Amino acid sequence: MLSIDYRLDTNVMGLRSWTFRANKGIRNMASHIHARNITTHDPIQVKLLEEQCIVIDENDQQIGADTKKNCHRMENIDKGLLHRAFSVFLFNSKKELLLQQRSDAKITFPGYWTNTCCSHPLSVEDELDVQDNIGVKRAARRKLQHELGIKPEQVPLEAFDYLTRIHYKATSDGQWGEHEIDYILFLQQDVDLDLNTNEIQNIKFVTQDQLRNFIG
Repeated sequence: MLSIDYRLDTNVMGLRSWTFRANKGIRNMASHIHARNITTHDPIQVKLLEEQCIVIDENDQQIGADTKKNCHRMENIDKGLLHRAFSVFLFNSKKELLLQQRSDAKITFPGYWTNTCCSHPLSVEDELDVQDNIGVKRAARRKLQHELGIKPEQVPLEAFDYLTRIHYKATSDGQWGEHEIDYILFLQQDVDLDLNTNEIQNIKFVTQDQLRNFIG
């Protein structure tokens, strides 16, 4: 089984000083607001619940596929349903980390501040490829474009550095949550942003000290 208590302290791209405690929740590092209740789910977000996630066992071996909806319902998570995911940490040339605040339209963790991009590879041929983690990297590049408008040529696959995987579980509101093996990807690129406001309501670049103050 993959450990859920993993400390990341890396030399990747000279960013040795960036350290995260995975068991405190990389996905939702901080939120200084109370996410509002959503009584009617956004139709665009509801449509995305039809996507097919990669269902895995605790050793990250694919055992099937299921909808994003089923993978994020706590009633299924509590029965052990587990899927593959990724978290991207994008740094600019000044070594500042890009954070995003999730849209209030999001079904899970609306309004939360988190790292650059968190999502899931899909159960499709290109994103199922496990050789050199290429499938997860393709998925990460797809979602960076979908959420942040980053053009694929600005984030070539070889720019992604895989650090580790973590076994992550969290509840959002009692009905929805996360249970995944999460691939941690770093990259350092200067990019142009064009936010998808259905996904993201705000962004900020932060230094290490600013991040400490933000989540402190």
